[in-house]
Amino acid sequence: MKKVGILGGTFDPPHYGHLLIANEVLSALQLDEIWFMPNHEPPHKKKQESVMDEDRLQMLKLAIAGNPDFVIQPIELERIGPSYTADTMKILNHDYPDHQFFFIIGADMIEYLPKWHKIDELVQHVQFVGVERPSYSRQTDFPVLYVDVPAIDISSSMIRDRVRFGKTVRYLLPDPVIDYIEEKHLYGT
Repeated sequence: MKKVGILGGTFDPPHYGHLLIANEVLSALQLDEIWFMPNHEPPHKKKQESVMDEDRLQMLKLAIAGNPDFVIQPIELERIGPSYTADTMKILNHDYPDHQFFFIIGADMIEYLPKWHKIDELVQHVQFVGVERPSYSRQTDFPVLYVDVPAIDISSSMIRDRVRFGKTVRYLLPDPVIDYIEEKHLYGT
């Protein structure tokens, strides 16, 4: 059975925090691959009119280039409306019956698990893997494996703000992603 970690998110833009989490979980749980799953419309956040899905997808391709264990899974970008993990996992389990899935979430999402759409059904289809995020609790009644990840307090919103105000984002995200942001004039550049 192939063991696959799934890291979902908006990746607006993808940064070293995403890559570090993916790599640490891949190694700690001895997974075969990490699937980066950009969503079209996250149900827990109001969709920001930031960049087009195509740009987020291209930045993600640039960010993971060179790591054969990192793969993009575009299933949620291809659907219309909110991307509910319960629906996505039902489809993935059907389409990949020889895979075991590990859904990676930060401590902010661990706190939010009771509010997830069809959470009781979802925990039957996927193993949650929790990673630390500063100032969030990891207490939950749901089954969550924990992986210690070096603390790196980077967020996409912080990067967007830095770009918007002309501050450097070097060493926060891969250089090809920075080049793409500048070339496409994203986030107010």
